[in-house]
Amino acid sequence: MAEQLLVPQDTYLKAGIHIGTKFRTKYMEQFIYKTRPDGLSVLNLAKIDERLKIAGSTLSQYEPKDILLVSRRENSWKAVKAFGKVTGIRVFAGRYPPGILTNPALKIYTEAKLIFVTDSWPDRNAINDAMKIGIPVVALCDTNNTSNNIDLVIPCNNKGKKSLGLLFWILAREYLVGRGVIDKPEDFTEPLENFSEE
Repeated sequence: MAEQLLVPQDTYLKAGIHIGTKFRTKYMEQFIYKTRPDGLSVLNLAKIDERLKIAGSTLSQYEPKDILLVSRRENSWKAVKAFGKVTGIRVFAGRYPPGILTNPALKIYTEAKLIFVTDSWPDRNAINDAMKIGIPVVALCDTNNTSNNIDLVIPCNNKGKKSLGLLFWILAREYLVGRGVIDKPEDFTEPLENFSEE
């Protein structure tokens, strides 16, 4: 009997969470299931699901105030803001000015114990800051991402609005269960539409 997925396989497939890009990096090959005739790489759903479970349990070891979620990619803003609202985790949607974590002289200086980014390339300033102060980095990575300086890679389509909505909805639910805010996944009543654009 296969282990239960976090959401039905159909929900994952409809959101396109497994559709990668035509470009693939050496590191991401381990998560790729196949390449379609049109050249797009397809990620392995079981591995996405497995990494989401690990990410949920990793994140839930931290209090909301100790996590900083950074996302430069506009497609993710609705999802990350909904995630922040539901979990209490701080969200930085938009251009991340370097030094937020490393320069106490800045007005917007903040402390964090873990950084979570939606794409390792546009969010590289945040990853560099995390490296400087030695805190772990969790990142959503598509087939074209490199994984340098990332402690936990979540393979997924990190560009599509539906995919990002579903990812952050699942992670919000897993985080709240892990923190003991809700007892079980079924108690999570936040509608997926609040995270995702139809």
